[in-house]
Amino acid sequence: MLLTGKSIVVTGAGSGLGKAAAIAFSKEGAKITVLDLDEAAAKCTADKINANGGEAMYQKVNVADKGSVFAAGEAAADTFGSIDVWMNCAGVSKILPFLDCTEEIWDLTLNVNLKGMFFCCQSAVMHMLKNDGGVIINMSSQSGKKAGAQYQAYCASKFGVIGLTQSIALEYAQQGIRANSICPGVVQTPMWDKQIADYARKRNLKPEDVMPYFCKNIPMGRVCSYKNFTDMAIFLASDKSEYMTGQAINLTGGSLMH
Repeated sequence: MLLTGKSIVVTGAGSGLGKAAAIAFSKEGAKITVLDLDEAAAKCTADKINANGGEAMYQKVNVADKGSVFAAGEAAADTFGSIDVWMNCAGVSKILPFLDCTEEIWDLTLNVNLKGMFFCCQSAVMHMLKNDGGVIINMSSQSGKKAGAQYQAYCASKFGVIGLTQSIALEYAQQGIRANSICPGVVQTPMWDKQIADYARKRNLKPEDVMPYFCKNIPMGRVCSYKNFTDMAIFLASDKSEYMTGQAINLTGGSLMH
């Protein structure tokens, strides 16, 4: 197993990619702190890990609240002795025309996707400096490298994630902290399911035609799977990627190559 004994914090781990990462990390021998705004969902993930012979705790966290994030970091370190890896998967997304984007939608998106990640990275770095290093994995997106129409707040937040990650990587490389971001293309998560109708409207498609439309425009002919994502997350969390930092890694099936 690649992650035996490592203490890993995962935000947004109550559902979607965060949940998948938490479970996959556990199967590789890690001890997991499951963080999510939805406490019941976080408990469900932790219960599943524990029921399968893993070790996990959970806590309700609002990543946009610094006190909430820092308290969760302390709880993780107190429970498992350290924080070796912190993966930030919490996020929100909204597809809508530029002029329909309200200040409230803009603030929510940037507060969760970027400011929340900033708070989480601060907590992670503080704990990792005590342990002579660690790994930060941040969720960006292909939309953090190439913008899409009617995706203004999300794109701004995900471009920001890449810059934040690179800055952390440069500042703390000598202290043994590595920071990388993952840039997936489309993954059929609960978050995507909620916005398929909005994407269909944007492209003048029927909702049931959205995923086939994506597949047709991806060179490899399919969207990113959960396993594609968790395999990359495990690689970045493990010593197999010990010489990688500051990278924004595409998982797009060839639809983005820079």
